[in-house]
Amino acid sequence: MNPRTFFAAILMLAFAFVLVLTGTESATAAPIKCTGATKAKAKACKAAPTALASKKAFAKGTVAKGTLAKTTFAKGKKSRGVSAKRALAKKLSAARKRVARERVEPMSVVLQVGEDGQPRLSSWAFYIVNQNTNEGLLQRNARAVLPIASITKLMTAMVVLESGSSMDETLTITEDDIDNLKGTNSRLGMGTRLTREEMLRLALMSSENRAASALARHYPGGRAAFVEAMNVKARLIGMTDAHFYDSTGLTPRNVASPRDLSRLVMAAAQYPQIREFSTTIERYVDINGQIKHFRNTNGLVKNPDWNISVSKTGYISEAGRCLVMQAWMHDQPLTIVLMDSSGRGMRIVDAQRVRMWLEERPERLAAGRRAQQG
Repeated sequence: MNPRTFFAAILMLAFAFVLVLTGTESATAAPIKCTGATKAKAKACKAAPTALASKKAFAKGTVAKGTLAKTTFAKGKKSRGVSAKRALAKKLSAARKRVARERVEPMSVVLQVGEDGQPRLSSWAFYIVNQNTNEGLLQRNARAVLPIASITKLMTAMVVLESGSSMDETLTITEDDIDNLKGTNSRLGMGTRLTREEMLRLALMSSENRAASALARHYPGGRAAFVEAMNVKARLIGMTDAHFYDSTGLTPRNVASPRDLSRLVMAAAQYPQIREFSTTIERYVDINGQIKHFRNTNGLVKNPDWNISVSKTGYISEAGRCLVMQAWMHDQPLTIVLMDSSGRGMRIVDAQRVRMWLEERPERLAAGRRAQQG
């Protein structure tokens, strides 16, 4: 046979074989009957052969595996992304509803009384005194010298108010006010400019550390003179175990006993600005062109069951969670000092238990009224 004729025969056989294979794959790949189909089915009919061919080609290695893998991964990633966003949205919604319920529903507190007839409190140290009679109603470790955290800011406020400096003067937050000891955050960014009065309000109400730092830094003579004035004031009001090293309370070297702190609260209650600022429930402040919402760190100030005239919370790891207040019950001013409570929210629970216990035993406060009248 002529070589050219032989080669042509081979090509014809190969072409015929390819046609047979193509027909077989088409028949297998398109099992859907497309005659008279709807638009949706027609689309499926056209897609089916292509999809099956792609899978077979992928199996044979004739299509780049990366292409099909990337397509599949992209679809899965998109699906997972949508699912994750939906799950996150549900969690956020549930959290908002939970917070809303907590704001509306009062905290459920059960009064537990020990064999001695006194309420069981979680705070490691406490001192509750009738201010009119100076009678200690409840106490535990009342003379222990402890870190006092942000309760320090009550002393800071008294020193600021006694300095004679203008409350309308504008103070600026700088890098010198950044907390390099505990690394706490602040909503008062660099360059924040507020009046001395506004700085004092935020220090007492929201326990803003940078505000307290700026107040000391702008004191006549600077921080060293400010701290010296704090310690002098402590001695003048009878805080014999107290010592101050800064205006914020971030250092655990600021210490006092619960008895000392009761004297601090009584002295602070003599200043109208401290009474107002420490019990302000919330405030909106323009910070560098943005309106920011500040809340009181003591939720009891908005509780209608309480009549609170002075309030301050405190927390650092060395001090635990602390709370001091001057609160009125049966027309009597009580000083409440709770130090190092066992956990988050327990200082509020302890305060509620003290109030419940005193309301069940009003004769303790009646003695104060008789002494005042006689």
